[in-house]
Amino acid sequence: MNTELSNEQPPLSPIQFYFDFSSPYGYLASTQIDALAARHGRRVVWRPILLGVIFRTTGAAPLTEVPLKGDYARRDFARSARFLKVPFRLPAPFPVPSQAPARATLWLRERDPAAAAEFARALYRAYFVDGRDIAAPETSLAVAAACAAADRRFAERCGVADADALYAELGAALAAPALKEALKAECATALAAGVFGSPFFIVDGEAFFGVDRLPQLEHWLAEGGF
Repeated sequence: MNTELSNEQPPLSPIQFYFDFSSPYGYLASTQIDALAARHGRRVVWRPILLGVIFRTTGAAPLTEVPLKGDYARRDFARSARFLKVPFRLPAPFPVPSQAPARATLWLRERDPAAAAEFARALYRAYFVDGRDIAAPETSLAVAAACAAADRRFAERCGVADADALYAELGAALAAPALKEALKAECATALAAGVFGSPFFIVDGEAFFGVDRLPQLEHWLAEGGF
């Protein structure tokens, strides 16, 4: 019997990334969080939520609907994108319901977390760069199929043969009640964890809110807390 103690360290806990697809700051965070996590040996769990559900608990409202703050937010969205050197265009209409892409992300995450993250990044670009209607389930289906068409391994990782099969299976899932319940559960989990906005990050029990807190989050990972 081998009694030598293992020198292997336990895996580091992942960064929980909560986001709403209709959140401009969530979009900006989506362009940064994976690289930040990789620099510190962390994974990212992409966790879609609905701000409408969150706001019913907090009493908040979309930034652009708040007097004075709304004008500032519109300017800050674009300025923050320029600062991060990422493309951005505030879409119209804005904001929009994001149930369809959130449910699609959960379906993909169950099959392959990396595929879910790839889809989420592409869906964010579809809305905040190309101005596509992400409220329509057909947009989520088209974006997922495009991911599969561009890379055959995407479909394989999701357990389907090709882009057409992915479109069909995801479409059926979006129309079924199970995904609706899964998203309700994801939002309930977020509220229980103290999530009150998008983007919201939790790592090692520490919470960070907002894309402007990413430098603090990175410092926390580098220094082991402060």
